[in-house]
Amino acid sequence: MSPHLDTVGLVVQDMAKSLEFYRTLGLAIASQEDQAPHVEYQGAQGYTIGCISQAVVQQTDPKWIASFGQRLNLQFKFDAPTEVDAAHQRLVAEGYESYQEPWDSFWGQRFARVIDPDQNVVNLFATQENS
Repeated sequence: MSPHLDTVGLVVQDMAKSLEFYRTLGLAIASQEDQAPHVEYQGAQGYTIGCISQAVVQQTDPKWIASFGQRLNLQFKFDAPTEVDAAHQRLVAEGYESYQEPWDSFWGQRFARVIDPDQNVVNLFATQENS
């Protein structure tokens, strides 16, 4: 049997803040999970995002060192370009930082970038209607 990717894991400093960002993005994550040391969200398409608190990682892995710089690239696909704009606007309105305003890329996608509470740049995209 060959391995297959099951979960993308994020080490988060503040579980509640990180989960609130992903809820604002549109993921249905229960609010009772905010104080859990580890939370997994499984999307309808079969992917899983796992969030684990930095405190637990430091406790279980003495060699772990906090990374710096952009080490992770999450990309969320929307059904329409207007949904990219709306998600970006909603996140910025809630106080999250925009990394790049929505724009029409040369490769045929409406694209935007926002920064999550752990300083990961999160990409939002949809295929352009005229592509």
